[in-house]
Amino acid sequence: MVAAVSLQNVHKVYNNTCVVNDLSLAIHPGEIFGLLGPNGAGKSTTIRMLTTLAQQTQGHIVVAGYDVTQQPAQVRSKIGVVLQQVSVDADLTVWENMEFHGRMHHIPAAQRQADIRQWLGYVGLSDRTQDKAKTLSGGMKRRLQIARALLHRPSILFLDEPTVGLDPQTRRRLWEIILELNREQGMTMLLTTHYMEEVEYLCDRIGIMDQGRLIESGTLSELRQKHGEGLVMKQQSATGDAAADNRWEYLFFPTLAEANQYLDQQPDKTGMMTRPANLEDIFVELTGRNLD
Repeated sequence: MVAAVSLQNVHKVYNNTCVVNDLSLAIHPGEIFGLLGPNGAGKSTTIRMLTTLAQQTQGHIVVAGYDVTQQPAQVRSKIGVVLQQVSVDADLTVWENMEFHGRMHHIPAAQRQADIRQWLGYVGLSDRTQDKAKTLSGGMKRRLQIARALLHRPSILFLDEPTVGLDPQTRRRLWEIILELNREQGMTMLLTTHYMEEVEYLCDRIGIMDQGRLIESGTLSELRQKHGEGLVMKQQSATGDAAADNRWEYLFFPTLAEANQYLDQQPDKTGMMTRPANLEDIFVELTGRNLD
C-alpha cells in the first residue's frame, strides 16, 4: 500500500537548533492519524513542512504522491488545512470567504457555486451565508474553516488543534464532522490536539513526539498492550509541599487483574488504587510531562 503521507529521515533546523530530528512516519490512505507531543515537540513544524509552508533541512517528504519540495503546487491541490488560529476573513461574508477560496483554486463558476452550497450545508452554515464572518461564534468560524478546506475536494486533511478553545458541545459536533468525512468520503487525516479524549475517540493510529523525535506509534490497543493495560496509582508521601503532595506514582501491569493482584498483596494500601491505563498515562510515562 502506497502511503498517503510519507516522511523519511526528516530533519528541520532553526537557528542551529534541530526542532525535528530524524522523523520517519507513514500515514495510510483513509486513516485518521493523531500526532501528540508536549509543547515544543515539533508537531507544528512537522505540519508546516507537510503543507509546504516550511522546507525540511534534510530528508524526504511525499504527500498524496507528490514531493513537497519539488512539487509544492501539486501537493497544495491535494490537501486541505485547518489551523488552530482562526484564518477566515472577518470582514467578508461566509459566502465570500468560500467564493474567494474557490477562485484561488480555479474551480469553475458553476461547480464552485454548487460546491459552496454543499459544504456549507454539510457543516451547518447554510443559514449564515450572508453574515460576516466576524459575527460568527468560535465554533461556527471553525466549521467555516473546515468547509473552506474541503471546497477543492482534497484527498488529505490536516487538522492542527481544530477544537482548541471550543465548548464541549461544539467540540463534539466537530468530532462528528471529522468522522463523517473519514467514513463517507474516505478522507485521510492528520490531527494534532491537546485533548487526549479527542485522540482516543477519533484516531486509528497515534504517534507521540518528544524533542523532535517520534518516540512511539501504534493503535491505542497496541500502546496499551505494550506499556500495560492495568495501573496502580500510589500517592506520594506527604512532604508539606502542596504541589508535591498531589503527585502520584504510576506502576504499569500487563493486565488490570495483575494490577489488582499487586494491590491485594500490599500490607498498607493507604493512598493506593487501581484502574485501567489510558492514553494520557502512557503519554506521561513516555515523555515525563503532561500534555498542556
